[in-house]
Amino acid sequence: MSVFKDHKISLKQVLDFIPEALLSHLSATTKVDYYSKVLHGKKMFYLLLFCIFDNEKLSQRTLEDTFNSSGFKALFGLGEKEKVRRSSISERLSKIDPNYFKEIYEQMYGRFSQLYDKAEIEKYNLIRVDSTIVADTCSKLKEGIDQKSGKKLVKFSFSFDGVLPSGAEVFTGQKYSAEDNALPEAILKQVKKEEHHGNIYVIDRGLQSVRVMKEFEEKSVKFIVRSKENRKFEEVESYLTSQGLERWDDWRVLKDSKVKLYTGIPVQNKRGNVHHREEKVETDFRLVVIRNEKTKKEFWFLTNEFELTSKEIADYYRKRWDIEVFFRFLKQELNLSHLVSLNKNGIEVMVYMTMIASMLLLIYKKANALGYKTAKRRIAMELRDMITEILIIFAGGDPGKVFKT
Repeated sequence: MSVFKDHKISLKQVLDFIPEALLSHLSATTKVDYYSKVLHGKKMFYLLLFCIFDNEKLSQRTLEDTFNSSGFKALFGLGEKEKVRRSSISERLSKIDPNYFKEIYEQMYGRFSQLYDKAEIEKYNLIRVDSTIVADTCSKLKEGIDQKSGKKLVKFSFSFDGVLPSGAEVFTGQKYSAEDNALPEAILKQVKKEEHHGNIYVIDRGLQSVRVMKEFEEKSVKFIVRSKENRKFEEVESYLTSQGLERWDDWRVLKDSKVKLYTGIPVQNKRGNVHHREEKVETDFRLVVIRNEKTKKEFWFLTNEFELTSKEIADYYRKRWDIEVFFRFLKQELNLSHLVSLNKNGIEVMVYMTMIASMLLLIYKKANALGYKTAKRRIAMELRDMITEILIIFAGGDPGKVFKT
């Protein structure tokens, strides 16, 4: 079998992280195989995983051709007479239980994250949270977030620990066009399944709701959010020393204070019109304002974390950029920007499968010290070699004569 000589781990070893016992167990405990004659959950799992790695742009036609190919059947032990049509794949995606794929993803993340050493655990308890939207072909969506142009879009909200995606939510409801609705739901769902977590969630300016921040504090969810500048607050206590403002590199701390924030309470008048009455929220937050002395640009941060230094808060927020790189990776290398299914059920399936593929690819990338594009290309090459080896054996040949180590 051909293995790149500079690799510490092969694709076959990475795929071993998906136990057959897990797939079989989840097939029994979920409804994934109800009313299915051919496209059982395990077959759909391997079909989607294979096609995500082996194709630049995924489609239902690609899934049909791949499933019906001899190479795919040989690789995953399918019967040569098994055939599917594109319409069957489309219908299966629209009805298959997405929880099957979600549980595979969550169990794999739990298993991979246990491999982090102590230093990495402390480092990766910093969870970057943000959303990305997909509008490609969304005009045909049965359910989506309406835009002013009349087209629809889908919003994906991800959590990312710096190495692997730790959470994902698919939003198609109109209220989730606002990040103040989407991001809290994504965060609180992750918190709920990670009891006794020590995470700090880092969020960009999309989330500004004081009511949400108050809820985070009440539920012991630590956060750092970039605030809009010059928002109204009441200073309770300043943490700046009399010796002068804190500085590092080109940065200067203008404010580091315990504060109370103001929010707008909707009030309906006698005519039925709604206006917002300003009200102070009696929860203590911390406001840190820093300025770059070269560019004169200011950054305002709100947090409920009072133990970190102002520099640590700024450094933690700067690590949020990792999730933007992750988004680009998902869209450019794993085709997340292209919807294979046009209903929410199928979209959820594809998101979880993309997350599973991303975990395998990121582990492969990290272990072998590769770039994103090189890792994806080499995985595809190893897949083809695995198929070739199996076909040589089926033909009665010796793969050792082809794949010399």
